[in-house]
Amino acid sequence: MDVAILTVGDEVLAGDIANTNAKWLANRLTDRGATVDRILTLPDDRDRIAATIREWTDALDAVIVTGGLGGTHDDVTADSLADAFDRELVVDESVRRDVLETVAEYRDLDPESVTPEAIDFDVDAWAALPVGSRPLLNPEGLCPGCVLENVYAFPGVPAELKALFERVAGEFSGDAVSRTVYTPQPEASVVDAIADARERFDVTIGSYPDTERRNRLKVTGTDPETVDRTLEWLADRLDLVPEA
Repeated sequence: MDVAILTVGDEVLAGDIANTNAKWLANRLTDRGATVDRILTLPDDRDRIAATIREWTDALDAVIVTGGLGGTHDDVTADSLADAFDRELVVDESVRRDVLETVAEYRDLDPESVTPEAIDFDVDAWAALPVGSRPLLNPEGLCPGCVLENVYAFPGVPAELKALFERVAGEFSGDAVSRTVYTPQPEASVVDAIADARERFDVTIGSYPDTERRNRLKVTGTDPETVDRTLEWLADRLDLVPEA
């Protein structure tokens, strides 16, 4: 399963916040055997987001968009998603009620009796989702996520993203298997062995500098036995330490 991750937000591009969401999602997807094909960050630009979603949804099995959901002036992701599929934005009653109850709880009001007029809050601006999408009610915050065809849209607040992703994590899978080992050898000294292993086995091998003067080697393939044979072959030629 090939998946793309699109993070949205001027604040990410400006360096005001770290893009921890993309890293977390990539780790979770990889753990589930999916392959992350690409990661991109875009500003809060409705047309560019829509064009990217439109292109990626045809090319990949799934697209995850995080950030830019909500009712503020720069929250354009829901509009962009609707544009990408030529849909309108509508408000599902269950989503409206969930948003209203969340606002009431924030303000220490009775969620069962509160109305939008009583709290002077534009509930629909926060609850609107593209027609035909599957709402994902947010247990950690105000803004819902949604699934529209093969696009998954989540809020950008990390706790909310994680909570909503876990609700649909079972929909992401794949055959990719990875094993990680470490070596105290300098990176330049393992180049030839890695190149030979790539030619002999149907795997990809990444070499990454790590802490404590060790380099990290990550072997990835679709067949666990092939991955294990690759590591055995490398262990005969390099000083390898298993992942703790």
